[in-house]
Amino acid sequence: MMEPQANISGTLSVHQPLFLAAFPVAVSVQMLASFTVGLAIAALVVWIVRVLQSDDLAQGADWRYDVSRMNELRRIDPLYRLFQPVFTLMARINRAVFRESLTEIYRQIQAAGLPRFWLPEEYLARLQLLGLFSAPLWIYVMFWVFGPNGLYLVPLCVVATAWFLRYRLSTQATHRLRQIKRRMPYLLDLLTLLMEAGATFHNALSQAVDEFRGHPVSEEFGRVLADMSLGKTRMESFQSMRDRLADDEITSIIGTIIQGEQLGTPLARIFRSQADVLRVKRTQRAETVAGEAGVNMLLPAVLVMAATVLIILGPFLLNFVKFGLTM
Repeated sequence: MMEPQANISGTLSVHQPLFLAAFPVAVSVQMLASFTVGLAIAALVVWIVRVLQSDDLAQGADWRYDVSRMNELRRIDPLYRLFQPVFTLMARINRAVFRESLTEIYRQIQAAGLPRFWLPEEYLARLQLLGLFSAPLWIYVMFWVFGPNGLYLVPLCVVATAWFLRYRLSTQATHRLRQIKRRMPYLLDLLTLLMEAGATFHNALSQAVDEFRGHPVSEEFGRVLADMSLGKTRMESFQSMRDRLADDEITSIIGTIIQGEQLGTPLARIFRSQADVLRVKRTQRAETVAGEAGVNMLLPAVLVMAATVLIILGPFLLNFVKFGLTM
């Protein structure tokens, strides 16, 4: 009866040195892994602190204006400040891959009222980087919903996130242009009244910009006023606004203003006529939307009628299918 116990104790005595020998190795591996993770976190923190505390880039004789633009981006956008080398690399790739779309992206950046320091390829890189940063969230969501097979959908979700941010830029630009066109007639009327009262164009524009402060139309005409203060002519300032917004209606209005400036027509008369034109176009647009409302409501009305018919006749049809005709 004592022999099995002896065998068991012998077995334990044989394996005990191996366990004791493996235990320090496991502890050493865990300590090394913890030290490596801590060192990586410390390096990341030091890098972020140094980037945030770094001075502006040095300006050489060449590309000094581009360096000034980059310094402004570093001030206004922490993401660009942290990942500037990544932005530079991705911008170079975007410049080669999305060459045909960069002009439209730049127009939307300007029309959306974003800082003018952004290049289209750099802002597109920013949207792509935000899409990549959403990858951990998508990994968690897809793994929780679909299990391990859901990880194959993560790249598609990252691309969809970047596309949604790009679509949001387009929507923001369209909404801001609509706000400008809605308020521009009132600003032109104010300019007309001020100039007919004896104010100069510069003073009238300054008062109108101050009156509509906080609105996109004030921001755009404020940039016209700033361009004139920097030495541009009145025509060049309006041409910059036309190129910046690149909208058909606004282009037509600014083109008329520039033509009147070339022909010597009084600006007060031009502003009054263009304000009337904008009101007529706004009325026509409202009539068009009202005319399309009936067509757009046709399908919902048909669906509502079909649902009403099914609710009324449904019990009779079910009764007929189940029991047939009864006397």
